Amino acid sequence: MLQSPDSVRPAVLGLEPYAPGLSIDEIRERYGLDRVIKLASNENPLGVSPLVREAIERHAGLAFRYAQSGTPRLARAVAARHGVDPARVVLGNGSDEVIDLLIRCRAEPGAHNVVTARPCFSLYTLQARLCGVELRECPLRGDFSYDWAGLRALADENTALVFVTTPDNPSGFCPPAAELEAFARSLPPGALLVLDEAYMDFADRPEDYSLLPRLEEFPNVAVLRTFSKCFGLAGLRLGYGIMPADLAACLCRARLPFSVNILAEAAGLAALADDDFIAASRKTVRLGREQLARGLRGLGCRVWPSHSNFLMFGPPESRRLEPEALFTALLEQGVIIRRLKSYGLPEMFRVSVGLAEENDFFMDCLKLILER
Repeated sequence: MLQSPDSVRPAVLGLEPYAPGLSIDEIRERYGLDRVIKLASNENPLGVSPLVREAIERHAGLAFRYAQSGTPRLARAVAARHGVDPARVVLGNGSDEVIDLLIRCRAEPGAHNVVTARPCFSLYTLQARLCGVELRECPLRGDFSYDWAGLRALADENTALVFVTTPDNPSGFCPPAAELEAFARSLPPGALLVLDEAYMDFADRPEDYSLLPRLEEFPNVAVLRTFSKCFGLAGLRLGYGIMPADLAACLCRARLPFSVNILAEAAGLAALADDDFIAASRKTVRLGREQLARGLRGLGCRVWPSHSNFLMFGPPESRRLEPEALFTALLEQGVIIRRLKSYGLPEMFRVSVGLAEENDFFMDCLKLILER
């Protein structure tokens, strides 16, 4: 724990920082490798859309300018994509910023609580605790599906927000829309259900799993999306939420000025216009997901079904290789995946879908390690 002056709030001293994936340069330097592939952070295997590259180059000379306040052109483009009123769109420096704004704007410290599942995206936990808001967590079921009754039991008249990630991270589980609908209708009047759909673009049939097309029917639901995954803009930090207009207006008032920079805005507009890149990204991920699942199962690994651009797996039970040893052995071969120790799942791993040759390289390395 940090040793800090009295001027720092006690809530800050107890925080566990977000644990990012290792970087390619870090592993290349550590092990003296020429080739390193990163399958740890759920990034788009195709990289960046050609239209986005052109847009960034075209707008690079405007980097000295502030973006238009509120980035209204991008808000209108997002709204048009989803068939909603632009007044319902809140853009952010990644959907992370929208999560932070929701907690700070809706939850009163010492009075309200936030409900979510366990394990969950660590930002829900981190920001709730930083804001001094009680966090209530309901364990997922053994198959990593949601315990709706358990979540509902934690929600009361003081619940400000209920976070549900769908598809979930790290399992890739995606509950049907009918379950989300029933859960939304069961919540106390003051609770807002926040559906974090960062990976929804990779679901086999998104319309079967998302409430976004019917959001008008649910005044107590907000949906979060990101440009980091399917659109390939993780490094530019761009995301958004779609929510009731009055709440959106409050978040926009509280948001830091110009949190979406001018290059991210230009990239977002170009990304939304590149239907070919979006389709190619979805196809690459779906084929790669099948490729990895088939290969992992062929090695005796347990693999959980996924609607996302990653798979959660456990090594063969017949192999008594310690998780850290397996993780390190892959790093030595130039493969970065994600250990799930920070999610409370120390025996499991998450691998992002890469290009076909990257998936093959990972499988070849894993096979050699397991056969030692």
